[in-house]
Amino acid sequence: MPGNKAVAYIGPRHVEVQNIEYPGLELHDGPGVNPANVGRKCPHGVILKVVATNICGSDQHMVRGRTTAPPGLVLGHEITGEVVEAGPGVEFIKVGDIVSAPFNIACGRCRNCKERKTGVCLNVNPDGYGSAYGYVDMGGWVGGQAQYVMVPYADFNLLKFPDKDQAMEKILDLTMLSDIFPTGYHGAYTAGVTTGSTVYIAGAGPVGLASAYSALLLGAAVVIVGDMNPERLAQAKSFGCETVDLRTDASLTDMIAEITGEPQVDAAVDCVGFEAKGHGAGAGEAPATVLNDIMTVTASGGSLGVPGLYVTGDPGGIDDEAKIGSLRVRLGLGWAKSLAFTTGQCPVMKYHRGLMMSILHDKAHIAKAVNATVITIDEAPKGYEDFDKGVAKKFVLNPNGMIAA
Repeated sequence: MPGNKAVAYIGPRHVEVQNIEYPGLELHDGPGVNPANVGRKCPHGVILKVVATNICGSDQHMVRGRTTAPPGLVLGHEITGEVVEAGPGVEFIKVGDIVSAPFNIACGRCRNCKERKTGVCLNVNPDGYGSAYGYVDMGGWVGGQAQYVMVPYADFNLLKFPDKDQAMEKILDLTMLSDIFPTGYHGAYTAGVTTGSTVYIAGAGPVGLASAYSALLLGAAVVIVGDMNPERLAQAKSFGCETVDLRTDASLTDMIAEITGEPQVDAAVDCVGFEAKGHGAGAGEAPATVLNDIMTVTASGGSLGVPGLYVTGDPGGIDDEAKIGSLRVRLGLGWAKSLAFTTGQCPVMKYHRGLMMSILHDKAHIAKAVNATVITIDEAPKGYEDFDKGVAKKFVLNPNGMIAA
């Protein structure tokens, strides 16, 4: 069997590249594996040789120690790979296919999957919250920041790229289909962004940039991105966004009015999540800030997309309420304005084929928008360190050297 290097969470701000077991078509016991999933056989699965796997802001929450992730958890839920082995129950996916694996693991058989709610599949996580590779409380499926990974329910989950050579030419764009491009698009789409919309995107990290790019793809007239990181705001400007620097003491509504002529937008998206900070220089953590901001700036009757991550367990929460995900959200304001909210994991399969076609036909260039930056798997710890410092890059791991220099 080939070796299998993988990136594992060891403790707060500490990841290591380790040699782990080559995957099989069965889920074994290990860090974070739900006891009810141990020994689960996957004849419907495949083994992928990983072509590209990305560092995500959701991974960074774990690496900062802001979740209950156990030491030794193999990270990585953004996976693009080549099929090197297919189980006896796999009918349509073939060895040699280049595929994108949605970060949601879904059975394709339950009520939610049949209703395209693949982010909350009922059969893959005994805890009932849906599932993902390499993520805390998501069932314990081994992460894909590795050279090889097992993907269950392959016929249902995997998106096959039509042409292998074309896929490798556009791999930096296509690797974003496993998570951040659909997630960013989902945020904008569920916020009701359409032709001529004015939009506020909170957060200029990779998901925020992907959401801003998606808003433009959906036809928005003005996309305003708010953040406290000048480098990331500059990246948003690079593809046509307006920006607001939240380090200033000016009110968000006033800054929006300077851009649009009125202190509100048609739609807003929270791409920050539970580690949000307040406004102004030196502002501390205030986890409900962004949710309250987007309710404040969105016009009455509008919609809010909330792909930003919120958790039920945060050991680093600023108070006892925040540690269990209970935040001081101004729900009365949202109610009074008749605002609609969409939260939770993006159901990647709802969007990934259409976004793939946009990439393959040169209508979408998401890798440039998020500043995709290729590193080796051995450079992953430095990548996490740099990402934590706020660099305006989306790190793409190249664990098997298949991405051309």
